[in-house]
Amino acid sequence: MACLLTPAWSQAPALTASPPTLPSLGEGSDMTLAAERKIGDRIARELYRDPDYIDDPVLDEYIQSLWLPLVAGAQARGELSPELQERFAWQILLGRDRSVNAFALPGGYLGLHLGLISVVATRDELASVMAHELSHVTQRHIARSMGEQARMTPLMIGTMILGILAASKSPQSAQALIMGGQAAAIRSQLSFSRDMEREADRVGYSVMTEAGFDPQGFVSMFGKLQQASALNDNGSFPYLRSHPMTTERMADMQARQQLLTARPMPPQADLEHVIMTARARVLSQPGVDLLRSWTREAQDANLPQQALAKQVHVLYGAALAQWSLRDPAQAQVFMQRLLPLVNRDAKALRLVHLLGAELAYKSDNMTASLKALAAIPPKPLMTRPELLAQIQALTRQGASTALEAELAQLRAWLQKHPQDGQAWQVLAAGLMAQGRALQSLRAEGEAQWARQDYSGAIDRFKAAQDVSRKLPLQGADLIEASIVDARLRSVQTLWREQLLER
Repeated sequence: MACLLTPAWSQAPALTASPPTLPSLGEGSDMTLAAERKIGDRIARELYRDPDYIDDPVLDEYIQSLWLPLVAGAQARGELSPELQERFAWQILLGRDRSVNAFALPGGYLGLHLGLISVVATRDELASVMAHELSHVTQRHIARSMGEQARMTPLMIGTMILGILAASKSPQSAQALIMGGQAAAIRSQLSFSRDMEREADRVGYSVMTEAGFDPQGFVSMFGKLQQASALNDNGSFPYLRSHPMTTERMADMQARQQLLTARPMPPQADLEHVIMTARARVLSQPGVDLLRSWTREAQDANLPQQALAKQVHVLYGAALAQWSLRDPAQAQVFMQRLLPLVNRDAKALRLVHLLGAELAYKSDNMTASLKALAAIPPKPLMTRPELLAQIQALTRQGASTALEAELAQLRAWLQKHPQDGQAWQVLAAGLMAQGRALQSLRAEGEAQWARQDYSGAIDRFKAAQDVSRKLPLQGADLIEASIVDARLRSVQTLWREQLLER
């Protein structure tokens, strides 16, 4: 496993010319890009099945708003090669784990724990973590640190990494996966050297500065890591102590800051980020007692005297927590207190309206959900959270005429983002509500494929074939049936390859 606390295997979409020759920081890059991707795909398949995996459109959009500028910054600095962009997946997976952690896996899969998002004080701190992870992959640290294990099969290495990922939840499960002399040898290679960590700090610092983030985030983030490492490192795995001392890294970042022109302080608190931290805390499933603590804090008579950011954080978290506690009436009370506080902040107001639509949908009030979405200023093309929420509400409401235009937008989105499994699933439900069984089953197959559940995709595509045989096909349905046949053959090939790896 790789992360900012533990060794990080970072990645980011590669877009430009190859970087200059890298200094020698260990073994050569014997592992091919194809081998790295194969390892990453195997691990991603397990993570998609993990109950802690979460696809939250609101949080995902926020993470992407940080990730894309970092990619552009790395591109501007010549850190990303076109080959890396083409070969790797570049997908970010969110996990409900409350630990302060992030990790990147072979093949371009980046993982963020909600615990990390919930503790960062600014978007710059979160960007510093992602920039550090990104820099590990642009510097080819994965292949270089595992050069001595080139003779190991991707399957064996993948099993080892899965064991490390399991350690955060169950040491017993991890030890069941990490066994044998060869596995122990791999474990010794998973730790990046301190020189590699320093390099990731240095390059990541430059990338986030290029992307327009405040590099002070690096320094303040290291302070949080110093506290979190004392909690996360229980001595079970020596790879957790491969990094340079946090105080040393903080001093290095502070020294680099002296060379930069001072940046003006923001005029007010970043309410968008404040809301994201509250959302991450609630969605990390902290337990009933902690959910109730949001209510107590929101009902505290002294809350109105607190800073605006504090009030918004508490009331947003309390409203979301109330739904988990099955008290929608109280959630609405907190929503009514929250709306006036964000009325002058367009980004925060949008997020509060999205929350209103979400809570109304979960309460089976489609009219209120659509009304909350309508309060968001319209754009030529709806962004992903609004689009998915709108289609889900219209599907539940049975408004087929209004649904058609939204489904057309969603299809356009999927043409650009074919790996969006949740969007495929929402499309499938909308199509089924319109009686388009063939197209709906095809969309379900695409959703399973996007999550690398090849057997599930085969099942859905075969079901679509069965439907097509019973229909007098013409026009769009005839084209859809041909697409299903082609997709089924492709996924069957991937499934056979996966079976051979076992």
